[in-house]
Amino acid sequence: MRFLVLASLLALPGTAQAQLSDLPVAMAETPPVAALDEPASPRSLPPPLPAAAFPSREVVRAPTAAELRVRAANRRAGREPVAAGFVNAVQVYPYSEGAVYRLITAPERVTDIALQPGEAIVSVAAGDTARWTVGDTTSGAGAGKRVHVLVKPFAAGLSTNLVITTDRRSYHLQLESGRTAMVGMAWRYPQDELLAIARAEAAAEAAAPVASGLPVDRLNFAYKIEGDRPSWRPLRAFDDGRQTFVEFGPELSVGEAPPLFVVGADGQAHLVNYRLSGRFYVVDRLFEAAELRLGTKKQVVVRISRTAPAKHSRKP
Repeated sequence: MRFLVLASLLALPGTAQAQLSDLPVAMAETPPVAALDEPASPRSLPPPLPAAAFPSREVVRAPTAAELRVRAANRRAGREPVAAGFVNAVQVYPYSEGAVYRLITAPERVTDIALQPGEAIVSVAAGDTARWTVGDTTSGAGAGKRVHVLVKPFAAGLSTNLVITTDRRSYHLQLESGRTAMVGMAWRYPQDELLAIARAEAAAEAAAPVASGLPVDRLNFAYKIEGDRPSWRPLRAFDDGRQTFVEFGPELSVGEAPPLFVVGADGQAHLVNYRLSGRFYVVDRLFEAAELRLGTKKQVVVRISRTAPAKHSRKP
């Protein structure tokens, strides 16, 4: 192809050839053209496109039956902040084992999670520790010392979970960050409140006189206690002419309480109905002799015997 062009130029008149000879060499020469029968150079092919130019379609897998059951259980266990649960700016949840408590936070705001007074942290674990700051501190002293877990997100639109384990229970929280933050959250403990009421009632019952309202002149203390000397050995026994009372020391609440048997006229011991009222056995009858027995192979026996007849109530 290049040789045909040169031949054409030689055929021109001399003046035309002189003018063409003055042209730059770049214009006079034409780029080489590969012949049709020559193989193409690899450099002439365009480079392949990267794999990122062809985005792959992610296959969305349908949730399994087990996953659906887990989602349903998590929804049922969720506890949301309610208006009636706020004490000033602190949301107070009723504690329930296995519940998931929602905590709403915001960037540049610290939210306080207050535990029960006297409760000690064992561990704190967050699902996302890169974008959430979690720390703890304490307030108060002695029996009123209280642990506070402090939470702060780095940005809005985040979500993770938090697990707090203590020496009394475990807490499960769902953390979310937005534009508004809860100042704090705490719990009340219905089960502990019921136990405290029961303990107070038991203490009041134990402190109350077991024979309250009875005239002193009707009480008969003519009983003797003999036999073995275990830690639960009764302090004394008495009756009011209708009931018999056996008083024990505080050791009775520590170990196993011995059953009471009434010894009949035939010398045989028979189990009798009685009830425990504080530190007293109350028997709704009188007896001449009774025995407290505990153990099987080496039985401990304490005998209670009346040494004087019961006093009768006086007529007004």
